[in-house]
Parts: sequence; structure tokens; C-alpha cells
Amino acid sequence: MTAMARRLKVLFLCTGNSCRSQMAEGWTRHLKGGLIDAYSAGIEPHGLNPNAIKVMAEAGVDISGQKSRNVGDFKDVAFDYVVTVCDNAHESCPFFPGKTKVVHIGFDDPPRLARTAKTEQEALDHYRRVRDEIKIFIEKLPEALNG
Repeated sequence: MTAMARRLKVLFLCTGNSCRSQMAEGWTRHLKGGLIDAYSAGIEPHGLNPNAIKVMAEAGVDISGQKSRNVGDFKDVAFDYVVTVCDNAHESCPFFPGKTKVVHIGFDDPPRLARTAKTEQEALDHYRRVRDEIKIFIEKLPEALNG
């Protein structure tokens, strides 16, 4: 009987854990669930963004059951990687002990971009673009984490 390879533990971190990190967690569970245990958290959690839930559902990924969590909730988890998905989280990223590697992959902030949208459709297009950019990144995991 051969031992199965251990799945990587990856935490996606952003400021509010409401949008980008939630999308990254959802895409990772959907596309790489056999290889990676995905988690997401925020420096100051704000709750799940309804537009993030909506555009992920359009792509066939249900994140409505995910929770907005504080990074402190995971202080006892030995992550292989922490991926900061926004500049603020990267700058505020707490220290992770052990062999955790912190990788910064910045994505635009859909809620901030949507503030200037003239229609709901235009606002959702910002979410869709970032959703698709995150998907492209997740499709390259785990190799993209060693770059």
C-alpha cells in the first residue's frame, strides 16, 4: 500500500475576506481540490460579498457556504503557502511560523472598481474580470507558487 501524497495547505489572504480571497478559495476547491486544501481569511473580515457569490455562481462555483474569517482563526494551522491577493494584506501580513512561504499575487478590488460603475451590469463586469483572472492563476497551481 503506497502513501498518498500530502495535499498542500494554502491560505488566501486579503483585507476583508469578502471577495478576492473567497473567489480564490472557491476556485481552488473547485479546480484543485484533490491537490490543495484551500482556506481564506482577512486581516479585518467584512462578510461575504453578494456580488462575488453571484459571479462565482455564474461560473458554476458555489461559494455561498464559505465564511468570512479572521487570519487569527488559523494561527495553529501549518500552511505550506499564504497567498496575499491584495496589497494591503501583503503589507499587513502577519508572521507565519515554520516553513510557510508567503507569495503575493495582487488582483484588482472589484468592490472599489464597482463604486464608479453606472449600471449593475458594469459593476458585475469588474467582478467577472477579476474572477476570471483569479481562475487563470488557480489553474497554474501549485507550480505558480514556486515562481
